[in-house]
This record gives sequence, C-alpha cells and structure tokens, in this order.
Amino acid sequence: MAAIAIRGLTKHFGTHAALHGLDLHIEDRQFVTLLGPSGCGKTTTLRLVAGLIEPDAGEIDVGGRVLSSPHGVVPPERRGMGLVFQTYALWPHMTVFDNVAFGLRMQRVHAVERRRRVAAMLDLVGLEGTGGRNPSALSGGQQQRVALARALVTEPGILLLDEPLSNLDAKLRERMRTELKDLQRRTGITFVYVTHDQNEAMALSDRIAVLSAGRLQQYGPPAEIYDRPTNRFVADFMGAANLLDGTSGPGGISLDAGPRLALETATTGRVSVMLRPEDLMLHRSAPDDAPTLPGKIIDCAYLGAITEYHVATSGGMMRVQVHRGSPVPIGEPVWLGLDAWRCVVLPAAPSPASGRGGREIETGDTE
Repeated sequence: MAAIAIRGLTKHFGTHAALHGLDLHIEDRQFVTLLGPSGCGKTTTLRLVAGLIEPDAGEIDVGGRVLSSPHGVVPPERRGMGLVFQTYALWPHMTVFDNVAFGLRMQRVHAVERRRRVAAMLDLVGLEGTGGRNPSALSGGQQQRVALARALVTEPGILLLDEPLSNLDAKLRERMRTELKDLQRRTGITFVYVTHDQNEAMALSDRIAVLSAGRLQQYGPPAEIYDRPTNRFVADFMGAANLLDGTSGPGGISLDAGPRLALETATTGRVSVMLRPEDLMLHRSAPDDAPTLPGKIIDCAYLGAITEYHVATSGGMMRVQVHRGSPVPIGEPVWLGLDAWRCVVLPAAPSPASGRGGREIETGDTE
C-alpha cells in the first residue's frame, strides 16, 4: 500500500510560513496533483513528502509508517519513492542505459537482473533501442521519459513529479500528458504531481489539491473543483470565472448589477455568484423569460471551436464563450442570459480593509 496521510504539516523558512497545518490524504494508486500559483507551497509539500526537508510540525505517514515528523525524518533513499525533477537531472557523461540503471546499482542489483529491468523499463516508456545513446542526443520528450524510466526502474510505490513538463513545447506537453496518465494506470503507482498549469492538472488527475499562500483551498476530483469551487480563489484560478456580487434572502439573490435570481441558498446576506464563460447565454435582443444582464461587446477572440466575447456590463467585464456561428460585431448591444441552475453561490468578496483574497477553508503550503 502506498497511501499517503499528511496531518497538520507545517513548515517555516525563517520568518516565512510556507505551510500552515496541511491535512491531505492521498489514496493508493491515485494520480494527485498539487496545484497553485508560484509561492503557494506545492513544491515545499513535495519536498517534505520526499524527505528532502524536515517539518516544523505535523507528520507524513505512508502505509501506516511515519516517515516525517519534527522528531525525525526517514532519508529519501529509504522511502521507496521515485522523484522526477523539472530539469530531468540526467547525467550527461552516462548513456541512457547507465542513467536508468543508476538506482539499481545503488541497490546492488545483479548485473543480469539490472539489464533485464532496464530493458523492460525503456520498452515501457517507448525508448527501446536507445540504451547506448547519450541523453544530449535525445529530444526533450525523450529525455523526460529517460528521467521517468530512471525513477520507475527501482519499483517505487510512489512517484513524485515536480513540474516535469514545464520545459517542453505545447504540442509535446500535450502528448506527454497522455503518456504520463497511461503510464500511471499501467504501473499502478501512486503519482504526486506538482504544477501551476490548470489544464495539465485537469487532464491528468484523479484528485486535485488547490493551494494558495500556504493553505489548502479545496481538494477533490477535477470536475468538482471546476464546477463547484468552494471560494472565489478556486473559482478564479481554475479557468475563467465571471463573479457577480449580490445579496441572498427569501426568494432568491438580488445582484448588485440589477437582475434577481430565483435561487434559494442556505446563505443569507452578502454572496458572490459565479458563472463560467460557457454558462452565459448571449442574446442580441432582450429575452422575456429569463433574468438578463445588458451589456456591449468590447472585444472578441476566435478560438477555433468557440468564439470568446468580452462584454462590458454594470457588473463589470464578463467573458462569454459561444460555439461558432454568426459573429456579433464589436460595439453591438447584447443581453447575457443568467441561468440560475448554472450559478454557483460563493462566500462574498472580503472587504478591502481585510486585505485577504478568498476564503481559506483548510490549511496548505507555499512553494
């Protein structure tokens, strides 16, 4: 079993608090992504799980065995984990075979068994026949797969990946996402993956942990994170979000921008309402049967399958995505249909005096 239980994990670097009592449970055989902007604590969390640094408080338990606590840290080489770095960290003076075999040599695996396992691993990652080549003669995607093979050949129960695709071009990143997910399914290894790329996290993960300023904001499946964010930070970070402030009371929500939504919530008082760009309906004349927000087209962008419009309204600039059709000219008045069933009600924006940006629901980390 390679389930990871993180309990109350806290880490400071001098006076800077990088993690604030992080609680996180990663199931065996899952692909879990630590996601957030630079400085959110995701890399600190990964380094703590790897045993590269010691926590100030809390503990990390893997399969019922405490590996990290303020009382002691099991060293990285005794954790049964593989680690893939952002820069791959391949040894340029070694062949591909020797790079992949390095960990097996450290484990004193017999030469015959070592050759068998390296050959099998190179085949698994699609690099059969490259063992005698130098890493510098390979493409970026091939080097990334060498780094993966080196981490996997020692048969770790957990693989830790620190932004391994960030140095690849867009096309190669997309292809490597598919290969990574397929590799995780075939090996059954628990993957813990660090990235700041929302699309990458959505495409790869079984579950996503969204972090901000050292605190866990939300943890769940990608669809839940995107469709049902728990606060404004998650809503805005996970793709484009249109946010409208209003007041919730008996019978619905009165938006500051004018319309009233027949949307009953358990919350009364000030709230924010989120609508994704694809959830707004663009009308060229005011409909009679739905609450609408009048506005004017300010800009548009053709994105292939969809067109995205920027619409100035009394509630601020709204982004609207529609499938291809007759284009709406810039400057034309439009009406945005607000479907109450597609609205997500969130805690209200904090007052400027509070100096804080979204509600923090749990504790997390900083990078």
